[in-house]
Amino acid sequence: MSSRRRILGMILAGGQGTRLAPLTSKRSKPAVPFGSKFRIIDFALSNFLNSGVYAIYVLTQFKAQSLTEHIQRGWRFGSGLLADYFITLAPAQMYLYEQLGNVWYRGTADAIYQNLHLVENYRADDVAIFSGDHIYKMNVAHMLEQHEAHRADITIAAYPTPLADASRFGVMQVDERGRVTEFQEKPKEPKAMPGKPNMALCSMGNYIFSRRVLSELLEVDARAEGSQHDFGKDVLPRALRDGYHIHAYDFHSNPIPGQARANTYWRDVGTLEAYHEASMDLVSVDPQFDVFNPEWPLRTAVEYSPPAKFVHEAGERVGRALNSMVAGGCIISGGTVRESILSRRVRVNSYSLVERSVIFDEVDIGRHAKVRNAIIDKDVRVPPNAKIGFDLEQDKARGFTVTDNGIVVVPKGYKFD
Repeated sequence: MSSRRRILGMILAGGQGTRLAPLTSKRSKPAVPFGSKFRIIDFALSNFLNSGVYAIYVLTQFKAQSLTEHIQRGWRFGSGLLADYFITLAPAQMYLYEQLGNVWYRGTADAIYQNLHLVENYRADDVAIFSGDHIYKMNVAHMLEQHEAHRADITIAAYPTPLADASRFGVMQVDERGRVTEFQEKPKEPKAMPGKPNMALCSMGNYIFSRRVLSELLEVDARAEGSQHDFGKDVLPRALRDGYHIHAYDFHSNPIPGQARANTYWRDVGTLEAYHEASMDLVSVDPQFDVFNPEWPLRTAVEYSPPAKFVHEAGERVGRALNSMVAGGCIISGGTVRESILSRRVRVNSYSLVERSVIFDEVDIGRHAKVRNAIIDKDVRVPPNAKIGFDLEQDKARGFTVTDNGIVVVPKGYKFD
């Protein structure tokens, strides 16, 4: 990062992810596995490190044990004299108990407010506040350059979104220089972009604040009666009313080293169907989201698994994976995997079929079993001859979650009769 200003990264990773249940029944949304070997949190962390942001706090709250273990196992800098290089967990701990009483984080803004002492202790000039539960690549250094070039108090990463979907996000209007003139959080009737009647300019939930402005706004918000203490609902609209300079950063202009195509991929995998769709994006022949770019490495916790193994080649008993991602330790033993993602140490036994599915760690697919359009959480043994995703009523009767589009989700550790 070329700037000499001190930037502190803060990742909001305390989301419950209720719409991703049962995948979030025992873990927070940022801790959900994604892409064969990663967790969702890995993408935000990789973006910061690749951008030269080396001082990072990860704010946790709900069901944080799995996420805590993942960060401690795989995201630690070595000890030494580099005090400004750290990735540190900041769990909700009622730091302001005397002031606020017996409360956890009351919203995204309150999560930062209860940790303002960390910002002050680091002596940050700017604070990058990013969500920990989206799938994307982002060169934060470029966004910071724009923040400084426009002398903005606040910069919001902006993403053009179909008007029909825009009610799920904060929607902005900007002038010809990119300065935000209006901001509505999840409006029922979002305003379209000028000249693009079917698109709205939406907030990605990623912000850069100057430290002074962040402290001022959060102190006011903490005392505001009726505030929900949320950046989109409360802090940003108030900042606009009070005349702060808010700049919209065009995510589509974000340059990623080693990537030829424009950087336009951003997914909020907040629902089971969105999660499954984003997973299937990875196994397409020419994926929009490329995890193989050595100039923008995606890091994760290292687990020492043996290589994947494919065995048997006799008649219909052939171990093979087509248009799929297969992690270390998997054994494809005479079964077929097609358009699917297999996490670590999955076994697919003879004559079985796994199709358009996401399989988590330590799952065993029995002989002659068939799995289609499914997400199977870890530690599940699918018995021989079982079928998942073929008879949705039967899947529901077993207690599986079945989405409107027919994605079947088998919970962690499920035991078949």
